[in-house]
Amino acid sequence: MNEANGETSAGSETPSREPIFNLPAIVLAIILLCAGVHLLRLYALTSQQDIELLIRAAFIPVRYSGQYDLDFYAFSSPFTYTFLHGGWAHLIVNMIWLAAFGSPLANRIGALRFALFFAVTGFAAAFFFFAIHPQTQAPLIGASGSISGMMGAAARFAFHVDRSSGNGAFAGPLLPFGAVFRSRATLSFLAVWMVINIVTGVVGFVPGEDSQIAWEAHIGGFLAGFLGLHFFDRRQTYGR
Repeated sequence: MNEANGETSAGSETPSREPIFNLPAIVLAIILLCAGVHLLRLYALTSQQDIELLIRAAFIPVRYSGQYDLDFYAFSSPFTYTFLHGGWAHLIVNMIWLAAFGSPLANRIGALRFALFFAVTGFAAAFFFFAIHPQTQAPLIGASGSISGMMGAAARFAFHVDRSSGNGAFAGPLLPFGAVFRSRATLSFLAVWMVINIVTGVVGFVPGEDSQIAWEAHIGGFLAGFLGLHFFDRRQTYGR
């Protein structure tokens, strides 16, 4: 990602470097929650209890097919599934991407808007997956749909981050859609990201995991973040 250098007057001291683990509180809270839930499933719950948790908290498309009565979990699972992960590799990879893309976004839009953005893009990811696989009983879990939404948001800034204040944030006004699609760097990143998602989703390759990547959910989250960021951005300004 490109970084904007902070302006300094002649003879002024170079700004101090940003700490490696300088994560916004809301991003750190989500990481700790995801890790805590995973540890709970591994070491506190029995196998039967873990299955019951998945049935209640994971997003299961067939639940909305009309074959079953809608209960409380039908309304809560489109949000709670983001805190469940299939294994350590799944969790760690997602949390690294969350720290990378979520931190500058949270610094830009604030904690409350970021929490709402995380929830909305996760919801959009789940129902994009449902639209393609409405009858599947396989549970959808993981924060990658919301994280893909953050990547969509990053594209609206051409991945430009300003770290001059010590807290890296996406810099400048939101780019119009046309400007985004004229950026070669942005298009190259998006093309590679899309190919990786589709290939790994079809092949089912995740290091250390047997489960497949739900690329459909990633695309749904990305589109929600890319198209809907202006509802969350506090500055509400657009660049040329």
